[in-house]
Amino acid sequence: MTRADGPQTAVCVDFGSTWTKALHVDLSSGEVLGSASAPTSLHEVMEAYDACLAALTETDSRAADAEILACSSAGGGLRIAVVGNEELVTAEAGRRVALSSGGKVVAVIATAGREADSDLGATLSFTTPDLVLLTGGTDGGNRDAIVFAARELVTSGWRGPVVVAGNRDANPEIDEILADIPHVNCDNVVPKIGVLAPESARAAVREMFLEHVIGGKNLSSRADFRRIVQGATPDVVLQGVETLAEVLGEDVVVVDVGGATTDVHSVVRPDPEAEHVREEVVAVTPVTRTVEGDLGMRWSAITTLEAADHSDPSLAESDLTGEVEHRRNHPGWLPRTEQDKDIDELLARIAISTALQRHAGRSRVVLSPGGKVIERTGTDLRRVGVVIGSGGVLRHGRARIEERVMRWSTRGGWQLPEMTGARPSGELARPLAPSEGVPARSAESPLRAVDADYVLAAVGLLARSHPTTARRLATHLTPSR
Repeated sequence: MTRADGPQTAVCVDFGSTWTKALHVDLSSGEVLGSASAPTSLHEVMEAYDACLAALTETDSRAADAEILACSSAGGGLRIAVVGNEELVTAEAGRRVALSSGGKVVAVIATAGREADSDLGATLSFTTPDLVLLTGGTDGGNRDAIVFAARELVTSGWRGPVVVAGNRDANPEIDEILADIPHVNCDNVVPKIGVLAPESARAAVREMFLEHVIGGKNLSSRADFRRIVQGATPDVVLQGVETLAEVLGEDVVVVDVGGATTDVHSVVRPDPEAEHVREEVVAVTPVTRTVEGDLGMRWSAITTLEAADHSDPSLAESDLTGEVEHRRNHPGWLPRTEQDKDIDELLARIAISTALQRHAGRSRVVLSPGGKVIERTGTDLRRVGVVIGSGGVLRHGRARIEERVMRWSTRGGWQLPEMTGARPSGELARPLAPSEGVPARSAESPLRAVDADYVLAAVGLLARSHPTTARRLATHLTPSR
């Protein structure tokens, strides 16, 4: 509910590295009152905000007095280096947590077997992270590894913020070691083998992002920038996906195709009927995000084409080398002809299918001492009910673009839903009543939709302070016809 004497609307702003987008929302109904965008100037990002607010106010005067909520990926977003003990356990757990926290993981450094004169400092200097996520050990286990890593971090010369998410028994000693470095302790991301507990670390990363990273990037000289930013954009979008999954009563996956990367966000409830599944050393969580840095429409166009399945008939007789080089060299270029749009759709289809394959992984039957078991990698998306596409290529594409580009093959054991027997457009599940419990997931093809109005970031921004509005806004995300 909104207070009678308070703002009746909210302006939700996403500061991107290229464009700043804003959505004006009625806090009572969740209705979208207007949208605006403006180029982001990294010399002063609030110039784009001012332009968006002026455009929204011209459409609806209430925008001038609206509550302002914002997220940011400007200036490269949140760059995280993960320092852990073992590459396949705590460092991998830290990588997954960093991704789900909205960060771009620029380095994963395993300290096991390293000497004191290791190249940690050189790695951090080369990758230029904004924040270090320090992991290591299970609760009650050996403390030496994470204590050694903390000492090495100080020796390396790192003086930026640190989130400590390892063996909690080591925290008092680590506090002394990191006494001159901004740091915060949170729950262990791997409290015991086979368990991944990301929530406390996600909250701590968000706190450090707001307190130390936003101001440190010198994106704005204005105090109101720091005041309105609630978190890193990918973290906020993932919160929006969680809210959408709750509203729809469906498992949801969102594929966001950008110029340089393709992000996949998924909310997949555990399948109670899944039996004989091999337990992972690092568990898979219901809420997952992955970032594919070689898949994109412009800066990564060349590597996107290289990732294609060249048995695809649409590539059999085409030499697109010059086309993808032009897109990489001119990232602001927009398609003009139908052929230009065909090629962009082809790149989008490659990026979407490849990113989903990497996110979902494969399943196969293997023999173990206990008999046959199913070995899985990634997040099983086979029973996902809704697949949503995002990104400029989809939002500004031709009619029914989602039917052409949101396609993939399940051959080879990929844990992806079959795209046959699709439900009619618009047939979303009704909202789930709390007393009904978790419904059975649909075995039909998922419903495809496009976030044409860039709603998910706004849903995520509203979710904490205005949860009812966030849920109502999420219902506006309906399939494109």
